[in-house]
Amino acid sequence: MNAKPGDILTYLEMCQIEGVNLQRGMNFRLKPDYSVILMSIRLGAPYADQVLEEGKVLCYEGHDIAKTKGINNPKEHDQPMITERGKLTQNGLFYEAAKGYQVRGNSPERVKVYEKLRNGIWVYNGLFHSVDSWLEESKGRIVFKFRLELASYQEIEQDQRRDLEHNRMIPSAVKAEVWKRDGGKCVICGSTNNLHFDHIIPFSKGGSSLIVDNIQLLCARHNITKRDKIE
Repeated sequence: MNAKPGDILTYLEMCQIEGVNLQRGMNFRLKPDYSVILMSIRLGAPYADQVLEEGKVLCYEGHDIAKTKGINNPKEHDQPMITERGKLTQNGLFYEAAKGYQVRGNSPERVKVYEKLRNGIWVYNGLFHSVDSWLEESKGRIVFKFRLELASYQEIEQDQRRDLEHNRMIPSAVKAEVWKRDGGKCVICGSTNNLHFDHIIPFSKGGSSLIVDNIQLLCARHNITKRDKIE
């Protein structure tokens, strides 16, 4: 099972795709050729993730120190670069990879991004490149920030190319409104399985990713049938 940009997945399906139980938001080199990030910009989300430049760019916040004995509120502590054993944390690993691209001209880290839509429901946002990282002050402490840019069309696997109708991901607010409006069901048959965010007017024909009225929920069967036709 391979996810395509816009696919809506249960937590179990997401884990099955990656072959592991995803217990943390940052997963550096989960596979030899890519990393995985879980993000959320829902109200009350624990980190200040952002979608910028009409979905072409993500600004992802690093993760806090673990809540352990002596650490009652991780939000009062700087986000760590190194563990107590002297190894790089997930923050540190992603930071060093981004700096390797920025400073040494290494290939950018390839990152698959999943976004939490609601409890137990996720959407695959696509493949991104991690191109920059920095430290900044936030509410009296230091946090990591990572800039991820949507990978080019050429980076997408061949069997996913027909589904990449746009050069930007659908904004989170649009996805949330569409999910609510369509009741979490395919608008054609009412199925709640194998759902996908579909452009009613494809991006290639002038349709927008930014307008709720141009996005709908389709099941896999009806999404494949539609392809890039204007209904």
